[in-house]
Amino acid sequence: MFTRKDGAFNYFKAFIDLSDYSLKAANLLVDTLSQFNRQKLDYKIRKMQDIEHAADLAKHSLINKLVKEFLPPIEREDILILSEKIDDVTDTIESVLLNIGVFNVQSIPKELLKFSKVIFECCKSMRLALIEFENYRKSKKLDRIIIEINTKKETADRLYMNEMKKLYMFTANPIKLMIWKDLLQSMRKCCIACEDVANTIQIIVMKSL
Repeated sequence: MFTRKDGAFNYFKAFIDLSDYSLKAANLLVDTLSQFNRQKLDYKIRKMQDIEHAADLAKHSLINKLVKEFLPPIEREDILILSEKIDDVTDTIESVLLNIGVFNVQSIPKELLKFSKVIFECCKSMRLALIEFENYRKSKKLDRIIIEINTKKETADRLYMNEMKKLYMFTANPIKLMIWKDLLQSMRKCCIACEDVANTIQIIVMKSL
């Protein structure tokens, strides 16, 4: 699946595969929040955990290949860092759904659904950036996609700040305040994680030019 025509392991395709898991996780998050059913939440969480577990296995497979690699296409440390950063995206998305379960949330406000869609868009752009990454020396799209990710993360920041202000203005119950504050923070971390991937790609490219 990840071999080139010459039989060598294709790390760039492996990065894309890792981002596919992030995108699947983000899609499941949007689906769960848009059709929220408390009785089905445990099932959705198990599906999310399956995605995260598969992502971990794919990352470990990549690392095992790297251990045996004589001459990887980019520095070993960069391969390790980027694979971890992509995996962090999947992990942070999983955390959102786990927290919704832990906090026994009974309904989803439209603001959280809106936030989940921003996360999904960030993951889509992250995957596009990784597709372009293999041909970064010739790509005319990579810089633009990285800027798109930064812009979407800024959208998440604005949404986070606006909703946090509303929480502190209108939420008197300290337990509810804690729950929604934590969920908003965990959703913002998903977009930050996507931006971290974009920044890592940019650093690797700069080092390689």
